[in-house]
Amino acid sequence: MCLIVFAWRPGHAQPLVVAANRDEFYARPTQPLAQWAEAPQVYAGRDLEAGGTWLGIGADGRFAALTNIREPHKPASRRSRGELVEFFLSGSQTLGDYFKDVGQRSLDYAGFNLLLGTRDELWHFNSHETAPVPLSAGVYGLSNAGLDSPWPKLIKAKAELHQVLSDPQPYALLKLLENRDTAQVSELPDTGVGLATEHLLSSVFIASATYGTRASTALIVKADGSRVMVERSFGPGGGRLGEVCLDQPSPSPSPSPRG
Repeated sequence: MCLIVFAWRPGHAQPLVVAANRDEFYARPTQPLAQWAEAPQVYAGRDLEAGGTWLGIGADGRFAALTNIREPHKPASRRSRGELVEFFLSGSQTLGDYFKDVGQRSLDYAGFNLLLGTRDELWHFNSHETAPVPLSAGVYGLSNAGLDSPWPKLIKAKAELHQVLSDPQPYALLKLLENRDTAQVSELPDTGVGLATEHLLSSVFIASATYGTRASTALIVKADGSRVMVERSFGPGGGRLGEVCLDQPSPSPSPSPRG
């Protein structure tokens, strides 16, 4: 996942609103958003090469998403970062216990940002920092650096998210993820990949012959626990391949005890 903009609004009728693009090589095999057979509580896409995922939802209001930190000169990691999302969604550890485990083995992975949440909390962990941070109410953005790093595409996507927050709808969120406008050369960050690649990667939606936005995801979580998730998949040049819609009702309340 290479761009996530999201609103965290505890106490609001729609406490979590997420718009995210996953950028990857088109040749990397991927399964679209689906319920996982071996972990039925998990709804997510899947990286069929390494087995993990980049964004998904689980039981008890669990939400997780990941972006890579761009470090082109670092050696390959021993483990896939996508398992960090997978293990949280399919498990039952508390946020505190899970972050403790992640901190102990974070050096096994290349650099990453990890968002983990429940119905009541949302936390961010950057593998270059010392500890996870609880997020207060607000609008945030992640790309391939730190939280709210002022990259042009992140500034643009956050501004457009603000514009639709009064009545967020999945297709409005997907619309803001379609923007293919690249940044001016003077605005580009220097992450060590060269000017031509920085320019290619500077748009919200990336399209080329070999690498680009593979999936756009809109997620709206409501206060009653119901969730709506729509994912669009793309191939070379940004051609649309398909769309998956998930409308998950609020969990059934536990029956009241009879005295």
